[in-house]
Amino acid sequence: MQKEKKNNEYKKASPWGKLSGASLVILGAGESGVGTAILGLKQGFEVFVSDIGKIKDKYKEVLEELGVAWEELQHSEQRILQADVVMKSPGMPETVSIVKQLEAKGVPVISEIEFAAAFTSAKIIGITGSNGKTTTTKFVYHILKNAGIKVGMAGNVGDSFALQVATTTPDWFVLELSSFQLDGIKNFKPEIAVLTNITPDHLDRYEYKLENYIASKFRITKNQSAEDYFIYDFDDELITSWLEEYPVKAEKMPFSLQQKVENGAYIENENIIVNIKNNQFNMPTSSLELQGKHNTKNAMAAATVSQLLRIRKETIRESMESFQGVEHRLEQVLKINNVQYINDSKATNVNATFYALESMTTETVWIVGGEDKGNIYDDLLPLVNEKVKAIICLGIDNEKLVRNFGNCVDTLLETQSMAEAVRMAYGLTEKGDSVLLSPACASFDLFENYEDRGRQFKEAVRNL
Repeated sequence: MQKEKKNNEYKKASPWGKLSGASLVILGAGESGVGTAILGLKQGFEVFVSDIGKIKDKYKEVLEELGVAWEELQHSEQRILQADVVMKSPGMPETVSIVKQLEAKGVPVISEIEFAAAFTSAKIIGITGSNGKTTTTKFVYHILKNAGIKVGMAGNVGDSFALQVATTTPDWFVLELSSFQLDGIKNFKPEIAVLTNITPDHLDRYEYKLENYIASKFRITKNQSAEDYFIYDFDDELITSWLEEYPVKAEKMPFSLQQKVENGAYIENENIIVNIKNNQFNMPTSSLELQGKHNTKNAMAAATVSQLLRIRKETIRESMESFQGVEHRLEQVLKINNVQYINDSKATNVNATFYALESMTTETVWIVGGEDKGNIYDDLLPLVNEKVKAIICLGIDNEKLVRNFGNCVDTLLETQSMAEAVRMAYGLTEKGDSVLLSPACASFDLFENYEDRGRQFKEAVRNL
């Protein structure tokens, strides 16, 4: 009853819940756009979908079946500017002409997350961060599901949030949220917010100003109240410095590898300790299926969420011991001639690659490169000097990589073919070495996305 009352209050605060019958324009016909079209129709909106690019056939078929009007390869300004509310694809920058015109006219331009949240009574766990958000999201979902909680997982992973709101009725949603998705929120607020870490990423989208990117990440807690919870990395100086200047209303639950915290999670004698109001959970870090400091932090965040939900401690332990991780994140592919091939294609920024290199215990041939997002590689230099025997640059423009790492290794090669990169790596390795694909860059110069890049790597390894 209390949950229903709380949701009704949110709908009252959110105008989207009261716009049924109004005109909803969706810019971008990808996963989030088509999901929003389905939810919008269900809620009685008049829906129009517009994509400046070509719409995939599978999405066209869905829109045709729904009877939704759509266009591709253009934005019909006259029609779009008549909208009562516009849902913008997270991949579309605010600087696009049609978005600026909408804002000048006073038409609300929101994200799929903002729109969908108005139409669900489920409570929300929102998870963001430069790295670790996918792993932490799946970690939390895994634990909640094992606990028998009726839970959905969406956002930047799986089916879109809007589609799931339209077709399912869980008690909780676990949402992976990118900064781009958070940029389009106005009233959205999770009961539990998690910020895994902040490192420079997507700076090309934020005027190359780190403070703009940090502010975007902190939007996850901007609408939270004192009754909500904010879980964050206490060891991350960018986060703690920001909190000193911009306090949050939610109750803070830090996690730390370096020091003991009163309410939150910390490490003591190689045990994870989660202490929430004198209710303590603990388990050895050695029991985790996923190893590495970054995964210990992901586990601490997930365990803190689970403790807040009062899940049985035995269920939390068993779930954390059995969680296998995610595809394309330090994924061990094959061992060939005693050389381990590792797929870390999801490492699309420097910090993610830092964690990957830090976890290596053997001589490593490193495959790196792609679409640079304003990367600064300085932090990687000590790890490259210590662990990397050869570098293969996989990208259209490798000049920056060559400049930064050319003096670190005896062998640095360039290619624009994944198959060739893997063959090169094979020729450079000896027994006991590893080959690590950890690009530190976006994939769009040569691949459809990081998943495509990772799958091509795995296929090339299997074809050796």
